Amino acid sequence: MRPLDGILVVSIDQAVAAPFAASRLADAGARVIKVERPAGDFARGYDTVARGQSAYFVWLNRGKESICLDLKDPEDAALLHRMIAKADVFIQNLAPGAATRAGFGSEDLRARHPRLITCDISGYGEDGPYRDMKAYDLLIQAETGLASVTGGPEAPGRVGVSLCDIAAGMYAVIGILEALMERTRTGQGKGLAVSLFDGMADWMSVPLLQQEGTGRPPARVGLNHPSIAPYGVYRTGDGKEIVIAVQNEREWASLCASVLEKPGLAADPRFASNSARVANRPALDAEIESVFAALPRDDVVRRLAEGRIAFGNVNTPADLAAHPQLRRAPMETPGGVLDMVASPIRFSGETGGGGFAPVPALDQHGAALRREFGPSDEDRDSNEGKT
Repeated sequence: MRPLDGILVVSIDQAVAAPFAASRLADAGARVIKVERPAGDFARGYDTVARGQSAYFVWLNRGKESICLDLKDPEDAALLHRMIAKADVFIQNLAPGAATRAGFGSEDLRARHPRLITCDISGYGEDGPYRDMKAYDLLIQAETGLASVTGGPEAPGRVGVSLCDIAAGMYAVIGILEALMERTRTGQGKGLAVSLFDGMADWMSVPLLQQEGTGRPPARVGLNHPSIAPYGVYRTGDGKEIVIAVQNEREWASLCASVLEKPGLAADPRFASNSARVANRPALDAEIESVFAALPRDDVVRRLAEGRIAFGNVNTPADLAAHPQLRRAPMETPGGVLDMVASPIRFSGETGGGGFAPVPALDQHGAALRREFGPSDEDRDSNEGKT
């Protein structure tokens, strides 16, 4: 038995943020009905790299049942209302105001179904001057200042994954689980709203505090940490790159003694504290590079290990695919089995090795769901009385 067995989630989700949230609820055992427009979630067409399917779609829609509904069609709208009437959770990330205009506003739904938990995911939130603006991941990366602290000194950069979408989806999962826990005590549902902007603004708290505390933003320093040094990438004598991380003065002294073989460097006033090392980063880097450039990578790694200094490789996605630490799990899709990254969550007592629930084809469960949630005899009698 899984933690959310018996929980029914109805999700009008598209793109990344809401599908992420709904899929992780499905991973936990919830039954998730994905409501798609007749043409399908547009993320199905992002690319064809995953056995002819979109990489985003197969990653974010495992374990769901798919039904195509036209919310402007009275019969389809009535069917969706009947599904929501039996649901525990309703999620939507339609364009601003679209759910309300279609008759599925969260406040109205909770008034009709007091135990229902609703989750509205948007770009900028339910109020404020930006509330009606469309928003996508890269736009939010730019709008929140994330892009301004990402990349090298020459220009801002995009974080290479849909970070703002994923953050919003994670916060949605957290909020939904909190609301489910509260409902066990009160018997009442709750509405929650999550926005891409708010999620990434939270993740930007440190750069924001640094800006307000110093009057200037963190510098863009490429593959280096802007406020800790040494913490970044260096090249070894055989042309390979390695990232090292020093987090405290004990580790700095060990780096000087065991790796650089310059124990006196630890007391150099230019480098005697983290703040000093950051202020004198060019001189610090020159000291480290002069040693690393004279050694092959294997010797640098040996010294780092002996000095108990944290280090890592500058890997590519191809390197990740072959990484000895990477765990994988099979997943059925309409295009065939994919070897996916396993869930990061590992519960005690579980041996692992199990696969993910399948990814649905478009409207794969439509006919079955229409039968299951078809009009009751009472509904039919009511409709007959109106003719």
